[in-house]
Amino acid sequence: MTSDAFEVVRLFVSTGHNFVGHHGREPSEYPMAEVASVGCLAGRGLEGDRFLDHKPGYPGHVTFFSEEVFLGLCRSLDRHDRPPSVLRRNVITRGADLDTLIGQEFFVQGVRFLGKEECRPCHWMDRAFGAGAEAWLKGRGGLRAQILTDGCLRVP
Repeated sequence: MTSDAFEVVRLFVSTGHNFVGHHGREPSEYPMAEVASVGCLAGRGLEGDRFLDHKPGYPGHVTFFSEEVFLGLCRSLDRHDRPPSVLRRNVITRGADLDTLIGQEFFVQGVRFLGKEECRPCHWMDRAFGAGAEAWLKGRGGLRAQILTDGCLRVP
């Protein structure tokens, strides 16, 4: 699959973890910064993001999430006051069936990725987005991917 198969519509990074490692505690308050472009570092992650150099072989150097799924979540829960950044995914796409990329290599804007697994929603989704978000997102949480080549993603 190439970048022509789907569009990058928004990009986000965060310098810290709000939920990872916070079980039984309050989340942190690191904001998701929306960026026009972000550097992709092979085997490492996104420049400026909390998962950069997280741990060797980590499946989630970058997370992709479908704009269509986000809009469906908003409609289903009748919640229109939350931006997609509250779900803490890096790349918001349009026109992609992200589940089909699990186990597949694919290119986006010249950068090669390997789709590793669903980015499963957790109980924090209800707090970040609204009651029912975790259940609604099961099977639709997005895609964790490894970065295989250096490059840059941009919002056109």
